[in-house]
Amino acid sequence: MSLELSGTTPAIKGVAGSVSAPAITGDDADTGISFPAADTIKFSTGGVERMAISNSGVSGITAGITMADQWYLTATFTGNTDPVQNNLSRFTTAGNLGSAMTVSSGIWTFPSTGFYKIDVSAQVYRASGNQNAYAQWRTILSTDNFSSNFVGAIADAGWFDNYNATRFGGGSSSVVFDVTNVSTHKLKFKTVVEDNCTWGGDATVPATMFNFVRLGDT
Repeated sequence: MSLELSGTTPAIKGVAGSVSAPAITGDDADTGISFPAADTIKFSTGGVERMAISNSGVSGITAGITMADQWYLTATFTGNTDPVQNNLSRFTTAGNLGSAMTVSSGIWTFPSTGFYKIDVSAQVYRASGNQNAYAQWRTILSTDNFSSNFVGAIADAGWFDNYNATRFGGGSSSVVFDVTNVSTHKLKFKTVVEDNCTWGGDATVPATMFNFVRLGDT
């Protein structure tokens, strides 16, 4: 069909084209724009679809960061815990982006597949006691729903070497996790401490905090 010009809509009309043979091209016959279906525009190079726009949205390009979620510990606790499952709350004061993480009995589930950056900022204090007391907040990742597990990162929150004195400390960790299946790829936190170490938590101030950011598609 030849190009049609009209004083009504559509003012310019031509063939629909296809991904391999676009309707609108330059000198390269397999690179351009086509209209292969209702409510659909496709962009191709070398006869391969690179991007599409339809009434369902845009596909073929990365949308950027679509999820950033913040959580915190709302009360203190002392000692070893595996997994940490109590007094966890979503921190909404500063704002979150997209879908939330979910947690049940200390096991965290991601809202969708993708690469996630997991940051922990932990606070801890130790009352008088062992001069060699230590405290670690560990991020544990699993790809088989905790049939087995491995340590992803450790927030080393303090090594207390002053005998018989109260000391405060803090630490942070960061790890990237490729979540290819939300049913099998899970997360938990555990603490490993020695001698009367207490983790910082508060109902309103995020003393110990966890940030989850989806970086992009898996």
